Amino acid sequence: MAQALERRWWKRYLGNQSPDEYRSWKRRYWLDLLAPHRDALSLNQPQRLLDAGCGPAGINLALDGHTITALDPLLDRYSVELPAFAALQVSGVTYISAPLEGFRTPQPFDGACCLNAINHVEDLDAALDALTLAVRPGGWLLLGVDAHRSTLLRGLFRALPGDALHPHQHNTAEYRVFLQARGWHVQDERCLKPGRVFDYVLFRARLGK
Repeated sequence: MAQALERRWWKRYLGNQSPDEYRSWKRRYWLDLLAPHRDALSLNQPQRLLDAGCGPAGINLALDGHTITALDPLLDRYSVELPAFAALQVSGVTYISAPLEGFRTPQPFDGACCLNAINHVEDLDAALDALTLAVRPGGWLLLGVDAHRSTLLRGLFRALPGDALHPHQHNTAEYRVFLQARGWHVQDERCLKPGRVFDYVLFRARLGK
């Protein structure tokens, strides 16, 4: 259901926008997000990177000079349902339409980005395990999540449930624990966008260091 609602949201959001203007705006958005982390992630050097849960306009738009695999279970549907989708593709990026939970790679990546996607997966533990397996020891992760601000609302949303778009209801501390339990060392944690119910939180982590 969360993924069906995600498709519907993108169809409405991109329906009346110029693909070129949106691509330019989204690229600037991603560049701004990456700016505080470029040195820590050595993004001036070519790397093999995974854009997990990339959506129709993922961070691969701003990762020039790297070898990118972009993964999302809805890419096949976007290619049919979103007229703007073709204009948002990046030349040289390998796009794979598949769930994160079952993704495996024979050669681990130097780093992975999973931004505003982990809340929408079917199996959170399997998705976090797959992200961890996809990155080499010493590699890095940028994980962006909608994290609950209120313990009361988190409990209510879990019990009712009242948020079909986000089937996983956790706070910042819980996501930090999920990463640490898999061998990630959280090096940076910041709220990019505070909200009434959720904060959008970005973790930067290193595997095994």
